[in-house]
Amino acid sequence: MPILHFPVEEFTRRQRAACASMVGQGLDGLILFRQESMYYLTGYDTSGYSMFQAMYLGADGRIALLTRPIDQIQAQQTSIIEDIRIWRDSAHADPGRELRAMLEDLGARGKRLGVEYHAYGLTGQRAKMVDAALDGFCRLIDASDLVRLLRLVKSPAELVYVRKAGALCDRIFEVSRQHCRPGASVKAIHGAMIAELMASGGDPTASRWPIGAGPAAFFGRYVTGENIVGESDQVVFEPGAAYRHYHACMMYNIITGRPTERHIAMNRVCAEAIDACQEALRPGRTVGEIFDVHRRTYERAGFGHAVLSACGYTMGAMYPPTWMDWPMIWADNPQIIEAGMVFFLHMIIFDKAAGASMCIGETAIVHEASCERVNRTPREPIVVS
Repeated sequence: MPILHFPVEEFTRRQRAACASMVGQGLDGLILFRQESMYYLTGYDTSGYSMFQAMYLGADGRIALLTRPIDQIQAQQTSIIEDIRIWRDSAHADPGRELRAMLEDLGARGKRLGVEYHAYGLTGQRAKMVDAALDGFCRLIDASDLVRLLRLVKSPAELVYVRKAGALCDRIFEVSRQHCRPGASVKAIHGAMIAELMASGGDPTASRWPIGAGPAAFFGRYVTGENIVGESDQVVFEPGAAYRHYHACMMYNIITGRPTERHIAMNRVCAEAIDACQEALRPGRTVGEIFDVHRRTYERAGFGHAVLSACGYTMGAMYPPTWMDWPMIWADNPQIIEAGMVFFLHMIIFDKAAGASMCIGETAIVHEASCERVNRTPREPIVVS
């Protein structure tokens, strides 16, 4: 029996929605390269997308997967896909040609096919190979957003996993607070947090966590190297948790020593901004409106200079290299917010001139009259000695 994390009926519903969207866009089929799409539509769970693989979904509901031998058993055991085709590595391998042969067999010649060009597994080189292989065979249309848009609104079953990820975030937050002390290695703190995540039933996350002390407290990305917590520090954390690939994440600083007046003022602004954004996170508003709430809050408090180009993004089932999903929360984004969407909101102030760093971030589910925080980041400064 396949190892599935959703009922077959849920996959069937998702596939029907994708087929209806294809028909609405005048497409006869869809060539999928995003692992998130394959997982969403069939349950197929693998890291093999780092090599070439493709899944075809016809507007008539027919599905076939083209992958390598190493993933054949995994595809059989983790998905509802029955038609699995194999291409083999060799010095003369041409998986683009194998994809064309599969599509020929499925009756796709001369059809209008959507392609998920925006996929981490479909490198520029591979995209050129696919285009060349299918040139003259069918008409290709960029349909990178077709399944992504369907994935935005989560089902009740998906939200169960989001909540589990949120609860795991709260557990690893407590670990960070216990271990973050002057003289501690940031890597050791990181390791303790990951150990808690895995021991509590979570999965490795799709992104590396940005964590840093000293100068790295102003970094928004993971960097390598030794990093030791200072006697008077402002260690930045942006950890996440995954459960069945569904993510939640949070963001905060842990201050060692005494917080400065600047820290306290920055923390107050971050708290006001995230509370205001969560209050505005309602169906019918646009994502751009949420960014405006964030920007105006900063400007009123005299921190307009610290406004970044985005203050969050949607969350869901994601694979490496990132847990960031679209849409991003940036100015004028027209995406309409709906109940069942999940957003990570992060309020960040990096004031390098003042030598002060402060962040507050949480993940929340949108409901009709409220938003549900699935993890809890303190609104007051987090201080340890």
